[in-house]
Amino acid sequence: MFNRIYEQITGDYINLAATVIGLGVLIAGAAYLAFSPRLFMLGVKNLRRNLLRTVLTAAAISVLAFMITMIWTIVYFIDLTTAERSKDLKIIITYKWSVPSQMPMTHADYLDPSSSKFLPELVDDAGKKLYTPNDFMIWSFYGGSADPAKMTPDNIIFFFVMEPDQIIPMMDDLQDLDPKLIEALKRTPQGCLLGTDKMQSLNKKVGERFKLTSMNYKGIDLEFEIVGVLPDGRYNASAIMRIDYFNKSFDTYARNNGGRAHPLANKRLNLIWVRVGDRAMFDKIGSIVEDSPQFHDFPVKIETASSLVGSFLEAYKTIFLAMKVLLVPGILIVMALVMANAISITVRERRGEMAVMKVLGYRPNQIMLLILGEAVLVGALAGLLAAAATFAFFNFRWGGIPFRIGFFPVFRIPEAAMMWGLAIGTLTSLLGSALPAWNARSVKVSEVFSKVA
Repeated sequence: MFNRIYEQITGDYINLAATVIGLGVLIAGAAYLAFSPRLFMLGVKNLRRNLLRTVLTAAAISVLAFMITMIWTIVYFIDLTTAERSKDLKIIITYKWSVPSQMPMTHADYLDPSSSKFLPELVDDAGKKLYTPNDFMIWSFYGGSADPAKMTPDNIIFFFVMEPDQIIPMMDDLQDLDPKLIEALKRTPQGCLLGTDKMQSLNKKVGERFKLTSMNYKGIDLEFEIVGVLPDGRYNASAIMRIDYFNKSFDTYARNNGGRAHPLANKRLNLIWVRVGDRAMFDKIGSIVEDSPQFHDFPVKIETASSLVGSFLEAYKTIFLAMKVLLVPGILIVMALVMANAISITVRERRGEMAVMKVLGYRPNQIMLLILGEAVLVGALAGLLAAAATFAFFNFRWGGIPFRIGFFPVFRIPEAAMMWGLAIGTLTSLLGSALPAWNARSVKVSEVFSKVA
């Protein structure tokens, strides 16, 4: 967990800036309390004196911080997914001339380090393979309906068809999957792992069986046994099955049809994944694969996972851009105006009090610090609590924000979101209270008392 938080903070400039601001306000708050405890306590009493206004201001900031946390989670996740990393690159190998990609299963043999047909060009001069079996994964996609007479989203399931041993090393967000689930899947030829949403929509439990009528491989109708549940998150609406069971179903189809192969028997592999250490290795392996004569009949193309996802999300590009440059800044401006309005009302009501404070020896800068401190205390706490509540509610309940975009069913809120809330609340309260605090600093004792007289 701590490694993940560290990667989130150091890997994104927004997270880093929010963390710096958050730590800065915590340090400044501690120093304020240590060196000016009486001023701090006076500010707390002032906030309590008009509790309704304080609560309403905090509620407004909380709602806006909640909205930004939701929006920026999606933007952050998309940016992270489409960003090409300098290390830990994943190559995606697909059929060159069609979408969706359809390749013969033999393509996997040539690229699988565990296969005897592994391309010799992918072995270096010392006899070492350029990547290991834990850096290799294949995907086929199988979709079917539990009720072919009345197909609905609730009874339709799409499977990742793959080797069980490739799940934990290669599947995103499944590195912490219980190994016992993998063993259960390997022990059961017809076994499958279902997402929580599909378990509920099918009204099934672990150990129960169900049948599917295929949608994309007509005639390949399969029966499954549920051996486990996928963790909450991006796979809630997905499922995983064994590729050997999938392959044997094509043999069964041929036997039942007088030896005639299924029309897609030689086009049932969709994606091949290879993880490499850096861009140089990516380029080396990519050129070898593209130039290999083994793939001439079914030519392939090489691209990074980030570029493939980026191409898929191209239609959403304008929406994401508007969220980043219009919606989020607009919400921040509204937050600052809310804080400015609330603090301005407070300052106008307390002009007499501030004049008295000056008579009692409080310096103008102390009065300004008092107003700023009150605003930051409300804004920072409201922002932090709103972000923390949003993180806990959505992540623990649904594994993230249940907002489907393409093949992303949920968007997990990162731990760094707590720093977003703290930084947002701090910055907007500072900006919103700057002018009212300056006006409070500039209150003239003579003018106030002349009006009273």
